Parts: sequence; C-alpha cells; structure tokens
Amino acid sequence: MTAPEGRGIAGRTDTFRILHVSTGNVCRSPITERLTRHALVDRLGDPLSGGLIVESAGTWGHEGAPMEANAEIVLADFGADATGFVGRELLDEHVIRADLVLTATRDHRAQVISMGHSAGLRTFTLKEFTRLVRAIDPATLPDPRDEGVVERARALVRAAAALRGWLLAPTAEADEVYDPYGAPITFFRSVGDEINQALEPVVTALTGVPAPH
Repeated sequence: MTAPEGRGIAGRTDTFRILHVSTGNVCRSPITERLTRHALVDRLGDPLSGGLIVESAGTWGHEGAPMEANAEIVLADFGADATGFVGRELLDEHVIRADLVLTATRDHRAQVISMGHSAGLRTFTLKEFTRLVRAIDPATLPDPRDEGVVERARALVRAAAALRGWLLAPTAEADEVYDPYGAPITFFRSVGDEINQALEPVVTALTGVPAPH
C-alpha cells in the first residue's frame, strides 16, 4: 500500500499540509480554509511555491456539498476566494496526510485525536494554536529564507506541542469557535472576524512574513 501524498506520519517531505476541521464542512472550516489561503497569498504570493497546502473536512461532513451562502458572503468581505469549494467528510487519509490539524472546537480536536495516526501532537483547536504561537519567540524558529517555509512550519508545530501543557486557556470556551450554521449573516460575520483574528498570528508565524499593511 502506497503512503498517501503529504507528510503527517508518512509520505513526502517537501510539503506542509494544514487541515481545518469543523462539523459539516460547510461553514467554519471552509471559511478558515479559504481565509488561510488568502492570507498565505498575501504573504508568499503563491503558497504552493513554499510547499504549503491548505484543506478542510468535517467530522459529519456534507460530502460534495457547497459551502453555506453566508460563508461565501463572509469570504467576499475579506476578498477571499470561495469558488470551487466542495464539502468533505473527514477520513483517516486526511489525518494521516496532515502536518497540522486545526479544529473549530475541543470536541472536534478530540475526534481527530481518537482516529489515531499519531495525531495528538499535531492537532489543536485554532484558538489554542493561536495562543501557543503567540508565546513562541520567532527567533527560535528556522529562517524561511534559509531553510524554507516547510521546515519553519514543522518547527512551529513542535514548539506549540511542547508548550501545550504549560499554557492553558483562561476558560474552556476560550478555545471554541461556535457554529453559525442556520444563523443570520451578522453572526456569520462575527465568526469570520473571530477566525480571521485567530489566523493572523498563525500565518505570520508559519511564514515569517508579517501581514501587509
């Protein structure tokens, strides 16, 4: 059996695959996937040239479904591209291939880790990862100009995993992004702002490139 393309626990070493996970893969994780891609383009021009691949799936994913219309509106607000999105159910192969799994909630994180595949050290809620990343000195990470973005990203995940037991959330709810499914556009927009704010320091730390002004 051939190992799935990517790294995770096996596979290629020249890419770094980020997997965003929510429940249906029609609201939160599509927004997070496409905002991550948008931010990476701002930093790198073409994230694929740096070896970064961004995907999403849902623990109860609506396989083949489009993202929610309100999620598309939120992405348009940020100038991010919503075209071509197709919902996916989370499969073992997605977890195996992923170098970093970022989930909407602690329940999603627990579900990913319960799938095995040595996922525990590379699976975080989005807000948890943001909190840990803020505590990491960028000077301790590889310089992407010398060693590449992929090596920097791997080092960032290792550093965040090492900090996890020491830097706890102030409240359990602090690590959650709540589901806007079925909610009005105002709630979708507040969730979009929340996700975007959480992603900014993560993308900066991954790439070593601050957000353009």
